[in-house]
Amino acid sequence: MQQNKAPAAVQAEPAKKKRWWTKDDTELTILALPTTVWYILFCYLPMFGIILAFKDYTITPGKNFLTSLLNSDWVAFDNFKYFFGLRDFPQILRNTLLYNIVFIILDIALPVTLAILISNIYSKRKSKTYQTMMFMPHFMSWVVVSYFVYAFLVTDKGLLNSVIQFFGGEKVNWYSTPGAWPMILIIMHIWKTIGYKMVVYLASITGIDSSLYEAAVLDGATKFQQAKYITIPSLRPIIIMMFILAIGGIFSSDFGLFYQVSRGANQPLTPMVATLDVKVYQMLTSGTVSLGKTAAASLFQAVVGCITILSANAIVRKVDRSSALI
Repeated sequence: MQQNKAPAAVQAEPAKKKRWWTKDDTELTILALPTTVWYILFCYLPMFGIILAFKDYTITPGKNFLTSLLNSDWVAFDNFKYFFGLRDFPQILRNTLLYNIVFIILDIALPVTLAILISNIYSKRKSKTYQTMMFMPHFMSWVVVSYFVYAFLVTDKGLLNSVIQFFGGEKVNWYSTPGAWPMILIIMHIWKTIGYKMVVYLASITGIDSSLYEAAVLDGATKFQQAKYITIPSLRPIIIMMFILAIGGIFSSDFGLFYQVSRGANQPLTPMVATLDVKVYQMLTSGTVSLGKTAAASLFQAVVGCITILSANAIVRKVDRSSALI
């Protein structure tokens, strides 16, 4: 019996060579181009100014800024020694760190709580209304907010003093009462930022699989138990990300909050409202402090902020690798 011959192997067609540049690459590059140009102009190009922190900048008559900068004397770390040697440096460093620690804690606890509460509102109209009302302060300038605060706290006809007098109390000169300002600043910070951060967490909540909640309801879980065992664990990655980003700015402060709201951070409020950013501005506008010393203060903030965010990311990476930013 004649055996059937095996069919000849069909020669495979040569695979098409992958193009190194496609139409999608062109479209994505065009989309990324404005952002790239923005970062080059406003983030990377100004980094050349770091050299200011190590020079005693003086203006050369008839020369431009760059020529004056290059001709200025090199002073190495003398500008940093001046900044660290300021009499009020420990105080402003303490204020910056303590305020930011409080802000970091509240900026996680309160927005997460509000996001969970609003996500459980059955009426969509009420939910959107509450979101809009809390989100609106985010768009207001601190300059505008400072006038509202002044209208509340001014001694003569301020709303708060009017209420105090109505109940038989005496007027308080809030702008001469330093002890009250930590609470005022914390309240103003929460009022202005809580809406934006709440929306971030609320958007994450909407992405949680609804079948998890349905299964929890069938098992008899209460709303508190659903939040504890489903919502909060699902929000952990975004909470950690926001925490790491906040840690990176722990040596910086919201200039508008501490300077505009306090109407210049002048005495006697200075011990309570002075932060690193406010100090840098005051040094810059004093007319007696060289530009190199203010640049040294800003560079100190940038370097220490970079170290803190990398350190926080490294710790998170060891604990939960998937939640790290880098």
